[in-house]
Amino acid sequence: MMARRSIPTLICSAAALLWATPLVAQDAAGALEKGRYGQWIVHQSAGDDPKICFAASQPQTKEPAGANRSAIVFYVSAWPKDGIKSEVSVKLGYPIRPDSPVAVEVGSDEFQLFAKDDRAYVADATDELKLIEAMKKGSALVVRATSTRGTQTTDTYSLQGITKALQEMASACP
Repeated sequence: MMARRSIPTLICSAAALLWATPLVAQDAAGALEKGRYGQWIVHQSAGDDPKICFAASQPQTKEPAGANRSAIVFYVSAWPKDGIKSEVSVKLGYPIRPDSPVAVEVGSDEFQLFAKDDRAYVADATDELKLIEAMKKGSALVVRATSTRGTQTTDTYSLQGITKALQEMASACP
């Protein structure tokens, strides 16, 4: 299961680095921007094989504000060839404390993600679908995690535009 998660790493990392750039037809990793919806940007891999799409957003607030972190991005990804339509992951911008859960809250719903290096993933497909549905209904998403140095972080994302972004992603990667 972890092998397929590494496929879009270069595309996602390049997109995160180019997040603040103006609209461009194609970024350095070959990901095409398909559209911007509220606080979410949808990308699709260039070429036909394998087709990968993702919706991504950066946090509106980061606590502690002065923490030394690389790019912080919340993703919902799709790999049609593998039958994956909406996989959730978050890049926290620091190595996550091993065996430390990452908590994601949308309204009163809370989800536990597992950590791998500087990223976190939902372990159970049913919980992943519940998280996606909560995101569509919610207005904000909060991610809480702890770094290997013991720094506790809280990142808050806007869910404005997530439903349209997921629709565009489904259209681009059916």
